[in-house]
Amino acid sequence: MNKSIIPVLTVVAMIMVIWYAASIWMNSKWVYDQAARAGEEVSFSELVKDTWSQDRPVLPAPHQIVQELYKSTVLKKVTSKRSLVFHGWITLSATLLGFIFGTGMGILLAIGIVHNRAMDMSVMPWAIASQTVPIIAIAPMIVVVMSTIGATDFLGKGAATALFGYQPAFMQGLLPKAVIAAYLSFFPVVVGMVKGLRSPDNMQLDLLKTYNASKARTFWSLRLPSSTPYLFTSLKIGMAGALVGAIVSELSASPLRGLGARMLTGSYYGQTIQIWAALFAAAAMAATLVGIIGMIERYSLQRMGMVK
Repeated sequence: MNKSIIPVLTVVAMIMVIWYAASIWMNSKWVYDQAARAGEEVSFSELVKDTWSQDRPVLPAPHQIVQELYKSTVLKKVTSKRSLVFHGWITLSATLLGFIFGTGMGILLAIGIVHNRAMDMSVMPWAIASQTVPIIAIAPMIVVVMSTIGATDFLGKGAATALFGYQPAFMQGLLPKAVIAAYLSFFPVVVGMVKGLRSPDNMQLDLLKTYNASKARTFWSLRLPSSTPYLFTSLKIGMAGALVGAIVSELSASPLRGLGARMLTGSYYGQTIQIWAALFAAAAMAATLVGIIGMIERYSLQRMGMVK
């Protein structure tokens, strides 16, 4: 345990030292400019103090980001638009919905590709080609098209109001973000599942043929269990992709809600500490989601007898 923690803490400590040094260097220009206007000289201790406590630094010091995270998560109501919990939930809802869509679509496409040669020859090249289009270019088009046809809110305002008594904030503008998240998450699942479903060797497949097993029986008894490790690896990549897609879509849409919107408004007003806090919140969310998939993976593979 200690052997694995010490290298990690060493790397973290090195990053902190480099970060604090970089914040002094990058924020020093403003301090020297202020001192020159006042006709004063700045000592090193004053330089360090001023560069680590600016309201709008070029590079915030780590403790400033931690303070911002504390203020915007613990000291704010979760319903406040200044709360990172509120914005994180908006992004998380789009990420999960897009991840579910993308994973379902990816698994279905992989099954079709493995069992149908026409789909293998036609769909796979298009799936690969789809990932060559930059998401930053296609996201605004998806937002505009879905806004034009009125397909933006999940369930619609009337249905949501009838169900909850009001329209929850996370349902507003959810669908374009979920579509973009699904766009980034489906491809890793397709590739991973195709490789996993094709992982049984000829000897295993021939053995089932000698039992006169149908394609469906071969799929459920051999191909699907063999693909499970590949599926979980793909899900981890797909979840990270879905989160990136949700944040990019929030950068492309009207900056109202979500971690992407929080970063965008921070850039409008030069609030670099706010941008970095939202970035760290997104990183923590991604690590948590991938960690949850990892725990489900370990439990599932242990139950299937694939790991000890």
